[in-house]
Amino acid sequence: MEDWTDIRRLTAEGIPNARIADRLGISRTTLIKAFKSTDPPNYHRKSKETSFTSFEPRVRDLLFEFHDMPVSVLAEHVCWSGSISWFRQIVLRL
Repeated sequence: MEDWTDIRRLTAEGIPNARIADRLGISRTTLIKAFKSTDPPNYHRKSKETSFTSFEPRVRDLLFEFHDMPVSVLAEHVCWSGSISWFRQIVLRL
C-alpha cells in the first residue's frame, strides 16, 4: 500500500521509473502495473480448512450448553488429539 502511494507520488514528481524501482526494490514491470492500477492493491487470503474445522460444530454446541467448561475438558469431550495450546487459542476466539 505504501509503495503504491510512493509510486504515484514519485512518478508525478517526474522521477524515472528505473530510479523509482531501484529505490523501492521492485521491478519496473511491477512499478508500471501499480501505476496503471486505479486502486491500491489488496490481498485476500482464501480461507481453508484446518484440523479444527471438523470439531467446530461440536465445540460450539458444548460451549453454548456449558459456557464455563474448561478447555481441557472440552478437548476431551470432542476427542481432540492435537496441540492443546492451539485448541485453546481457537476456542478463545469463538
